[in-house]
Amino acid sequence: MTDTPSSESASPEILPPPGAEKIRCDACPVLCYIADGRTGACDRYANRHGELVRLDPLTIIKAGTDKLVPFLPEGAGGPDDWDGDVLGNGRTFVTAIGAGTTYPDYKPAPFIISQPLGGEDMVTVVTEGIFSYCGAKVKIDTDRHIGPERAFVRVAGEPIGHVTTGEYGSKMLSLGGVEHLTGGTKKEGRVTCEALLSLCNREPVEMSVDDGAELVITAGEAPIVNGVTEARMRVGCGSATIGMFAMQWHGLVDEVVVVDDHITGVLSEHQSGRLLGMEPSGIRIKGRRSTPGRYFQVADPGTDWGGTNVTDPLSILGPFDPRRARPGMTLLMVSTTGEQWAYFVLDEGLVPQPAPLPGPLHAVVERIAENCEPAVASVLFMGGAGGSLRAGVTQNPIALTRSVRDALTRVTCGGAPAYLWPGGGITFMVDVMDMPTNAFGSVPTPALVAPIEFTMSAADYAALGGHVDEVRDMADVIREAEAKGLRTVPNGTSRSASKRGKAA
Repeated sequence: MTDTPSSESASPEILPPPGAEKIRCDACPVLCYIADGRTGACDRYANRHGELVRLDPLTIIKAGTDKLVPFLPEGAGGPDDWDGDVLGNGRTFVTAIGAGTTYPDYKPAPFIISQPLGGEDMVTVVTEGIFSYCGAKVKIDTDRHIGPERAFVRVAGEPIGHVTTGEYGSKMLSLGGVEHLTGGTKKEGRVTCEALLSLCNREPVEMSVDDGAELVITAGEAPIVNGVTEARMRVGCGSATIGMFAMQWHGLVDEVVVVDDHITGVLSEHQSGRLLGMEPSGIRIKGRRSTPGRYFQVADPGTDWGGTNVTDPLSILGPFDPRRARPGMTLLMVSTTGEQWAYFVLDEGLVPQPAPLPGPLHAVVERIAENCEPAVASVLFMGGAGGSLRAGVTQNPIALTRSVRDALTRVTCGGAPAYLWPGGGITFMVDVMDMPTNAFGSVPTPALVAPIEFTMSAADYAALGGHVDEVRDMADVIREAEAKGLRTVPNGTSRSASKRGKAA
């Protein structure tokens, strides 16, 4: 999407220049006039010798037989045998990728397809939606501090979202939404739309967080934080790490501290250490003591040990209690990923002195790293299926909403299962890694164009007032699409074929 598209976009009142051989595209609210041989502002519709054509091929998913477990035995019949999966063994599924839209809303969906399933006729309504109400939820596997909650996330200087509440071993971003797409400046809307499009199509996006980090996010790949490619997701918080490896440390070291931005763990004070009979070490931790062996706020957030700003682990310790500590006592300090560690022995003044890490302890540190999953950035598209989408399915849109809520209708995006939020409307999320490549487009209103499919029994479709006169047989749709150029995608290859972050 550019500031100067390859065709003129116009409001309904604006006419093309006299004598111009152009056609008007009505696939979105921009209403481009497109010259012969040129594309519209979305680059997905074109004028081919006076005919409006969709450039991207219709995409179908061909279910494989090697990695799929049949959900409906051969010869089984009746809708009661259906488990809700829209893809069966050896079946094809027409996605909405390349299908076209319902704009200006009153039109039936581009494809309403009939296909038998276990003796029951099923209907799949296939359309691309124009989503002004959409965004992306981004999960970044890292312990490193990327910025405070509520801080703006920016692309090219424009705010496109914000940092939201962190999760276990991950930072979370909420990006897009109608306020950024339409509620700010024209540039903010354009940049937001471009960033969402790239993220959802699994392309890298450079972004920055106010008072925080520089990020490069690509769905399905390791996130890059301040120029450093993340390798590991932490094994757990400091307290959890203590509990997980207490038995393996017991008898090898007198004290262990797992440094963590959220909950730093201390082995001898922790319940796991007490149950193993460990003696108090006299260690003193700077920070706010929670329950025994668990400390909050030992340091400020940062990009070093355990997501803190600590570069010297001894900086979080106070003087050892001489009533409990003794010379020669050993201390292991380690981060939640095992990337940082240090080993000390207390001298006669009870001051920790660096010492070589014994082999058995080194093995446990490596075990921490081994139990860390690869760091990956995950992108979930989130949208609301509103009036235009529902009107393409039925003349009574509320009936579709109720059918979805009653689990009579299955919602998918490019063939991928969608998570439906409870409450009113059809608000859904989908992992872009489960979708075929290049599944998303955009229009300069600005809005994303995303595929969505509704699958239900033919009887249920008729009952909700669907456009039954528009239903077509699957074979006819595929024959027509093949003549125009059909893209076939094997089921289950999107995620496995992508690059994944690998732990060092």
